[in-house]
Amino acid sequence: MKLLLFALRRPVTIIVLVLAMALFSYLAVNRMAIDIFPNLGLPAIYVAQPYGGMDPAQMEAFLVSFYEYHFLYLTGIEHVESQSIQGAALMKLFFHPDTDMAQALAQTVAYVNRSRAFMPPGTVPPFISRFDAGSVPVGYLVFQSESRNLKEIQDLALFRVRPMFSAVPGVSSPPPFGGTARTIVVKVSPERLRAFGMSPEEVVQAVRTGNMLMPAGNVRIGDLAYLTPVNSVVGNIEELERLPIRLGSGPTVSLRDVGSVEDGEDIVTSYAMVNGRRTVYIPVTKRADASTMAVVDRIRSSLPTFRAAVPDDIQISFEFDQSTYVTHAVDAVVVESALGAILTGFVVLLFLRSWRSAVIVVITIPFALLTAVVALWATGQTINIMTLEDWLWPLAFWWMSPR
Repeated sequence: MKLLLFALRRPVTIIVLVLAMALFSYLAVNRMAIDIFPNLGLPAIYVAQPYGGMDPAQMEAFLVSFYEYHFLYLTGIEHVESQSIQGAALMKLFFHPDTDMAQALAQTVAYVNRSRAFMPPGTVPPFISRFDAGSVPVGYLVFQSESRNLKEIQDLALFRVRPMFSAVPGVSSPPPFGGTARTIVVKVSPERLRAFGMSPEEVVQAVRTGNMLMPAGNVRIGDLAYLTPVNSVVGNIEELERLPIRLGSGPTVSLRDVGSVEDGEDIVTSYAMVNGRRTVYIPVTKRADASTMAVVDRIRSSLPTFRAAVPDDIQISFEFDQSTYVTHAVDAVVVESALGAILTGFVVLLFLRSWRSAVIVVITIPFALLTAVVALWATGQTINIMTLEDWLWPLAFWWMSPR
């Protein structure tokens, strides 16, 4: 009642407030990020450690145990969960809610480097990342071709298109998926090895030492110092086949004498299919603080640039667009607010027979929704499925309720 009396006494002030709220709502709608999920800021860090050839028990004993021992020194750590499978291990580090996650991530990297000193030779650095529900793929950049194989398509997607993602704000992208990695396959015949009295380890050692690049120092000639690198990297398969395995007083044994070399593909363990055909795709992942709609619009506007970086016989399309869920949710809110305003105004006009009261009701409902949007914007929220369902309508009803 007091609010109603204040509005009747100061109509000019109310009009100015309404116009200001309309301006703020316009700015809020244009500047608020539109996402699928809100930025939850989960206090968790994921550490993924690969090591090909190890079974789960070995991963747990020789890798994960050292990580878990050192992760207990992290500031704010609550508990650690780990899961080991063949050739990989995934560790989830959970922290207390008030932990500074930037500092926790830096400490995690430091203790990971310390833990690797106790691990078997050949252990590669793990993947360390923070996970948030807002950092989800917003779509897939799909590559298709009628004339090229998947190996060529994946190389073009990896080395030509993926580097362009750095020029798109708010986008991060993992490597392409679905293709077969190019692999130089060396096939050794056991019969030939036995004939020469050799072991497979000699072949591996010859390939390792005969195909490497190392600095040898400088040679000073007069006033100039020349670099003298020792470059023994093979340039093609023919050179690799001529690689000597055994030298000495007897005949030289080359790689082609005990086996063959081919420019092939890695063993297929997974593949991707789109519309019934095997394809290669790059998951387009947005950053946690980026807007889903803005990222999708930037990717679609960058499609001509991506197509220009690959041959004409490769088609690039943006598929599985996840922004449609948010778009449908926003459209549903707009349609429901319009229907609610029109039906409420019709009921008021039917029973009260006052067109002024009906117009006031029709204007109040959209204005209440816009005011709720401003309140969400002021509190740092985004337009997503959760805020549209759990916050927008309750705020609007609270604003419309008599006080």
